[in-house]
Amino acid sequence: MSGLLFLITCFAIYLMFYIGPYRINPPYLLAPMAGVSEMPFRVLAFEYGAGLATTELISAKGLHHRNKRTEQYLTFNKEKEQPYSLQLFGGEEDIMANAAVLAAEAGAQIIDVNMGCPVKKVTKTGAGSALLCDLKRAHDLIKTMRKAVGDKVSITAKIRSGWDTHQLNFIDMGKALEDAGCAALAMHARTRAQGYSGKANWDLIGELKNAVKMPIIGNGDVVTADDAKRMKNYTNCDGVMIGRGALGNPWIFKELKTGIRQNPSLQEKQNLILRHLEAHLNFHQTLNGFHLVSELKAIRSFRSHLVWYSKGLQGASTFREQIMHLDTFESVKSSLIQFFNTTRLDSYAFSSEAEEAIDYRQAFG
Repeated sequence: MSGLLFLITCFAIYLMFYIGPYRINPPYLLAPMAGVSEMPFRVLAFEYGAGLATTELISAKGLHHRNKRTEQYLTFNKEKEQPYSLQLFGGEEDIMANAAVLAAEAGAQIIDVNMGCPVKKVTKTGAGSALLCDLKRAHDLIKTMRKAVGDKVSITAKIRSGWDTHQLNFIDMGKALEDAGCAALAMHARTRAQGYSGKANWDLIGELKNAVKMPIIGNGDVVTADDAKRMKNYTNCDGVMIGRGALGNPWIFKELKTGIRQNPSLQEKQNLILRHLEAHLNFHQTLNGFHLVSELKAIRSFRSHLVWYSKGLQGASTFREQIMHLDTFESVKSSLIQFFNTTRLDSYAFSSEAEEAIDYRQAFG
């Protein structure tokens, strides 16, 4: 083995970490995001180098009651999604435990519990960030789920730093969940009260890392590959979870895995978007041979991806306005090809002013 290859191998081993028996390599993860972290985009994330790609949050009650639409979100690519990580939300022990069993039977190897979602419709049910206010219930929920699924399935959780600045209880929460058998913990370094505004406090991620033994995954304000590397170095966290930085940009994982700055050509962008669009339509329209939603609904649910993919391209605002009125695969495909045949990289689109024009919030619930 050459000296350079030896150094690269040693560096890769240093970077990777484990969630239970499952190796996460590289230590950069796709965040669970509503309407984004569906099977088609998770597959892309894995292909481009993500170490893990967790499903968007799935209702434990929906699984418990065998809701057909909810069960669709259990669909995964057995060859490419390894390990398969699924996120559940709910606040009732028995229902969460039963949902965990159903998820494990469907193939889930890691089951993540959402304890950070700040959206009122989630917190008012005692789920999401509401669990930050009840450490005992959060502890018991993890413990009960672990008992229900056994050792082959790892239970993890995702939290925020606290309910608000007066209740920063992330260290107590981390210790309680570790005691319950949590295999790894991700923390979005904002409070529930902050929502997605203000800045994430990376210092808190470092404090949590020093307070517990289980792997800690940092999350918040990771927009570029450089941000991800800075967070890891600054906080010493085991992994970095990427949300906004991956929207319309699966290349971020390739850059992090290879260390090579990514500058995909317009043709490469177009080909990937068309591939993603087709996979998205197939995923939304059929499940085990059953027709689920219309082409129109499937197209509408992909529009946000088109907005994110077009960032940084000349004429993107006109393109975004146009696609909002298209409702078939062929019309979107035609518009997309025409757009890429006439566009070029637009330096203005990378300014902070243009960034404000892109709405990422819907992906976070």
